[in-house]
Amino acid sequence: MDNTLDTATQPRKVQSERARAISRLLHNSGVVIGLILISIIVLVALFAPLISSDPLLQDLNIKGQNPSSAHFLGTDQLGRDVWARVAHGARISLWVGLAVTGLSLTVGSTIGLIAGSFGRSIDNILMRLTDIFLAFPSLILAMAIAAALGSSIQNTILAVAVVSWPSYARLVRAQVLALREREFVEAAVALGSSRSRIAFKHLLPNVLTPILIQASFDIGQAILTAAGLSFIGVGVQPPTPEWGSMVAETRNLISSAPWTSSAPALAILFTVLGFNLLGDGLRDVLDPRGRK
Repeated sequence: MDNTLDTATQPRKVQSERARAISRLLHNSGVVIGLILISIIVLVALFAPLISSDPLLQDLNIKGQNPSSAHFLGTDQLGRDVWARVAHGARISLWVGLAVTGLSLTVGSTIGLIAGSFGRSIDNILMRLTDIFLAFPSLILAMAIAAALGSSIQNTILAVAVVSWPSYARLVRAQVLALREREFVEAAVALGSSRSRIAFKHLLPNVLTPILIQASFDIGQAILTAAGLSFIGVGVQPPTPEWGSMVAETRNLISSAPWTSSAPALAILFTVLGFNLLGDGLRDVLDPRGRK
């Protein structure tokens, strides 16, 4: 009878815990501000074709125009609408951030999970491989890879992902090493579960929270790194409306037409700030050790 009651109350306990977590998230000012900023950027990206003109359309008769009702962020040195380029650039930057984070999260988490679960010899091999990537400054390594592969959105994503996965490998390995001595893992071993089953069914679900927190930070970091690669000329190339390349194209106009470079720079600032605030809030709410 007691077991039946316990079984019946478990779903309600889970729902109650979820409700409390959502309530804490919504009462965290950092999460709210971050979500607002991210929502604005996402909406701009989704509706860019409807709320702006062609970002590649040039009209030299209106080059360098001040912000006006027709072009409320002005035009650049080629007569292109700055707002249109910023709005369409949001699509590229968000895609790069999400793709890089998804790729690096998948690769790094898998390596960390295997390293922490499959014995010391495999752990040593995978961690030494991780150390090799961590030995290089991430931006310089990304520059080298992007320069070797050639300038394109796909190669920029690959270059940034290559330098981003080691952080997930280290994070997941550390979590797995702490969890594999817990009672539920010992019970699974006693029941004859294989290492792969224990790793992916029992350990992986218990490391999703730190992975989620890390990913929320890394989306903004990936956008910033990709913009940096484009700014120095090894990332996305003009005339593609990518924020980093837009700043690079108009950096010589900072004194005469500051809106041309400040608009994409502010877009980068607010997007990265939004994801960082979201990550801080998620860490405070979801990580018990980080709660005040």
